[in-house]
Amino acid sequence: MSYEFIEDYSHWISAAALILLLFWETAVPFFASFFASKSERAIHCGRNVLLGLLNALMISGLFVGSWVWAAETSENIHLGFFYLLGLDGWIHACCSILLMDFWTYWWHRMNHRVAFFWRFHQVHHSDRKMDVTTSYRFHLGEIFLSSLFRTGLILLFGIKLWHLAAYEAFMFPIVMFHHANVGVPKEIDRLLRLVIVTPEMHKVHHSNFQPETDSNYTSMLSIWDRLFRSFKLSSDSHGIAFGLEGPEREHKALNEMLKAPFGS
Repeated sequence: MSYEFIEDYSHWISAAALILLLFWETAVPFFASFFASKSERAIHCGRNVLLGLLNALMISGLFVGSWVWAAETSENIHLGFFYLLGLDGWIHACCSILLMDFWTYWWHRMNHRVAFFWRFHQVHHSDRKMDVTTSYRFHLGEIFLSSLFRTGLILLFGIKLWHLAAYEAFMFPIVMFHHANVGVPKEIDRLLRLVIVTPEMHKVHHSNFQPETDSNYTSMLSIWDRLFRSFKLSSDSHGIAFGLEGPEREHKALNEMLKAPFGS
């Protein structure tokens, strides 16, 4: 299985998920009065997706080549922990995907605990109207740093390029889903969150109340929050207020989002 094959299909899967979730948010929203008008919603969605496109361009220009080099180097000389263990085939792939999700959990947690990382990550949390497009709302600095660490992870553990692409293909639609402003029946959400992160879980993480913000860090598999005691639910999801405290911290415009980490 090739990286290019999975990467091509993952783009189509992500695009389809975005369209489906936008329709779902329109038909059955969790918060019905998020936006005052269609134009306000369009502007909100547009600027978040634009930030995501800027990140995609940066990754394509700066990091895909380094990921290819790291994966090929690791494979050619059997450098990396998984090669030392003699893992092969689907066992190697599954371990790589689990490792990537485990790393993403701890990377996210560090973004909340380390002040320098939080400067960039706060841009994601400054969205007071969390919807599916919030999944695109990450500062270029955060994506740059996470992509840099990912290069080292590929080399250190011997992650094949198609393993990385497969993880992204699984993970990103789930990330879009748990950010989406969609109404999910409580019983279905409860069953789903036994395995994956759901909207009910992630709403708590985007609360402007810090004890709630500092919980539910995982991106795809909910097991990491359960294992490391960061799992939390709210007794009143409709009462959650998203964003950061303080009117100056909403970062509505694209230029405000880009400048936010460098303010006081």
